[in-house]
Amino acid sequence: MAGELLDDRVIVDDPAEGSAVYNRGFFGAPRPGGGLELNLLEAVYLVEGGRLEVRRRGRAVAARELFRAASASMTAFEIRYLVYRDLRARGYVVEARGGPVDFQVYPRGGAPKKTPSKYWVRALSERAVFDLAELLGRAEDAAAVRKTLLLGLVDEESDLTYYSVREAHPRGHPPAPLRKTEVVVHFLGDRAVVIDEVQAKALHDAGFFGKIVGRRLQLSLLETAYLLKAGLVEVRNADTDRPIRLPRLIKEAKALQPDFELRLQAYEDLTSRGVISKTGFKYGSHFRAYEGDPETHHAKYLVHVVPKGHRGAWPEISRAVRLAHGVKKQILFGEVGDGVRYVKLERVRP
Repeated sequence: MAGELLDDRVIVDDPAEGSAVYNRGFFGAPRPGGGLELNLLEAVYLVEGGRLEVRRRGRAVAARELFRAASASMTAFEIRYLVYRDLRARGYVVEARGGPVDFQVYPRGGAPKKTPSKYWVRALSERAVFDLAELLGRAEDAAAVRKTLLLGLVDEESDLTYYSVREAHPRGHPPAPLRKTEVVVHFLGDRAVVIDEVQAKALHDAGFFGKIVGRRLQLSLLETAYLLKAGLVEVRNADTDRPIRLPRLIKEAKALQPDFELRLQAYEDLTSRGVISKTGFKYGSHFRAYEGDPETHHAKYLVHVVPKGHRGAWPEISRAVRLAHGVKKQILFGEVGDGVRYVKLERVRP
């Protein structure tokens, strides 16, 4: 099939040939009166497959020249092309889009104007910036029209990894509401403890707070700050027995952990959703999160929180997703601003 290169398009004038290639794979857009208009992603793919010969003013265009023209007309052409090519090889019909989404992808056996598209796809290099706020916005847009947002990440060896992106709304089974108690918590510097055995058991049973060690209850600083802020416990210095107010406790905690207030806001949000949160240190995240009693449930989520406007690196995200999958958990990234919003990334094979 012959096509003429015109700027950022290849035009197939022959109506029969244009109709044949469109009907066999839904490449390009039919032209009024016959023929077909292909974008350069489609043209390069068809040239690679031996189905198209591109000419310009009667002269054959070499593959090298076609690639150069495509790269000049499209930002990150090679990255986009690798994702386009892979999706086509998987049997999908792929349409290029403008704006923040690169492609819309139809289910196998589907076709434009006949079936709804299944995925919105963004093509990214592994060196691209991980922008959580931008991902949340794209995931929200996709969900509004019942699409799944996929990210096609291309590494430096041109291998692809796909991630589905969804906004998450974690929910648990909260225990009965806590009442103000006479529990005294002793502050030890990087943690706290309830020494009285009766008080320790009562507090632990009331909301799965802390961990019973021997006959005492060990509390994290997040749990301690949460309980003190809620007026549910009294905190005292372990050495002097003097009361410690919330501002002092937060100041001490920030000296050890500069992002303490960020974590505390996420901890409060998860707790309000009925989710039981414990440290995720052993998994390289901020929290491991349970939908119910940690002694009878497995942690469903690993949660890592970042401030609003956070921009990071994809290799770090890839490591977190892979680790969560390896321990049969879902990884949530929480954006902490006026409230907390969560995005779930999951490695998939489309």
